[in-house]
Amino acid sequence: MAEPDLDYLEEDPDLQDGDEEGTNSELFEHFSCTVDKGQTPVRIDRFLVDRMPKVSRNRIQKAAEAGAIFADDKPVKSNYKVRPGEVISMRLERPPYELEILPEEIPLDIVYEDEYLMVVNKPAGLVVHPGHGNYTGTLLNAIAFHLKDIPDYDPNDPNVGLVHRIDKNTSGLLLIAKDPTVRTALAKQFFEKTTRREYVAVIWGRPQEKEGTIRTNIARDPKDRMIMTAFPFEGEIGKTAVTHYRVEEELGYVSVVRCRLETGRTHQIRVHMKHIGHPIFNDERYGGDQILRGNRFAAYKKYIENCFAICPRHALHAQTLGFYHPVREEQMDFTSPLPEDMSMLIDKWRRYISAGNIAPEEI
Repeated sequence: MAEPDLDYLEEDPDLQDGDEEGTNSELFEHFSCTVDKGQTPVRIDRFLVDRMPKVSRNRIQKAAEAGAIFADDKPVKSNYKVRPGEVISMRLERPPYELEILPEEIPLDIVYEDEYLMVVNKPAGLVVHPGHGNYTGTLLNAIAFHLKDIPDYDPNDPNVGLVHRIDKNTSGLLLIAKDPTVRTALAKQFFEKTTRREYVAVIWGRPQEKEGTIRTNIARDPKDRMIMTAFPFEGEIGKTAVTHYRVEEELGYVSVVRCRLETGRTHQIRVHMKHIGHPIFNDERYGGDQILRGNRFAAYKKYIENCFAICPRHALHAQTLGFYHPVREEQMDFTSPLPEDMSMLIDKWRRYISAGNIAPEEI
């Protein structure tokens, strides 16, 4: 079985843990140079440090141990001494990044940090990683700045950094690994579904079952590549996705639900809530930005518009994150309070209900 790989990037990922990819036998050249004719014998790791200033010697040594450093097409170890006229190259099993992650001084809400990992509370609206239309100002740029004084931390190294991801407009907790070994151990926990991840969402309507489990496959919609769609569970299309939910509060035409992820597919909660007929409130991609419950009166329409203005994004928050610390050998559990926009939205619906604006027979 292939090791779990969490580094493929979607344009708009929600959660993408637990996916396997086959071994890639093709190598991509990331760096190449020819040794000068007058070059004196020197270890190849020292030689490359002078020519690759953004890569630490430690990373070069690890690349050599992994068989990624070549001298005239032959893999060599870090103590190999270069010779004049040789072609020295670094080749990896992934293509070079088109977008370099540079440090940017962006505020971070750090919930926990030690020498091995970090837990951050991401605000809604902050893009997690650089991509089309978001080349700077991302969470990874902020992390690169925060960790810029750690010599061995390379923000462009896929073996460190984010262990999982949440969507741009989803708020909440994210786990970051500073060390490749730690990241591998954490990734294994996501792959084996031993982590604890719970989300709070405001959804349209009242689910008939107040507690339940949604099981489907999830894949890209064949008609719209920007969204995901539910397909038959364990069928031929897509990957299995399992979400456990519980209704925590019913507020007239909307409900507050808690969702626990068993798997982590792209937009999983958003797709599953739509699948059972209760899209997340103000989720423009999955239809939640329309008035799906309630009357057609102008006053009610204005009320919903005000609700959308209070929470101008899909009402989804990654509130709970639990995992086993692979170095400290202890269970770590974190909880993030609801962000202001979702708290205000929920309070507004509570006041609306308490004011008698909805008759019981209307719900």
